[in-house]
Amino acid sequence: MTTDRKENLLDWLRDAHAMEQQAEHMLKGQSSRLENYPELKARIDQHLQETLGQQKLLEECIARLGGSHSVLKDLGGTLMAFGQAVGGMTMSDEVIKGSISGYVFENLEIATYTVLIEAARATGDIETQRACEQILPQEQAMAKWLLEHLPETTYQFLVRSETPGLTARR
Repeated sequence: MTTDRKENLLDWLRDAHAMEQQAEHMLKGQSSRLENYPELKARIDQHLQETLGQQKLLEECIARLGGSHSVLKDLGGTLMAFGQAVGGMTMSDEVIKGSISGYVFENLEIATYTVLIEAARATGDIETQRACEQILPQEQAMAKWLLEHLPETTYQFLVRSETPGLTARR
């Protein structure tokens, strides 16, 4: 059995939608727990709004191709995000682990949208290609921001962790 380009594109768009559902839950969880890192919280909140917009763009692409997003994939992404959130809450260095995980996740998204852009181009779906080209720079900007701020976040964490009376983990 062979799969044509449109079927692959549609399946990958569903995967991306589930990935963005997971991102939404992870970002909401991180934001709700961050207490002592206002710059990081603000950037996460900004990216959360971008993520919600990305979900809408993906839903439009999926619908245009005659599909619907996968409830099972979305549920899987939500459950994975919940597991990560619960696990993160128990770590004494939650803000550091969250920043590292966020950076890794952003790179997964970058790779996904790179694939989607080419698949849409190869399928002749210019609208989906443009939607993914709109999303990709947002993911690249978030990954860049996280990487550039890892040293500062790490330093803040270390200072807070060795200062009596201060909470460092969030």
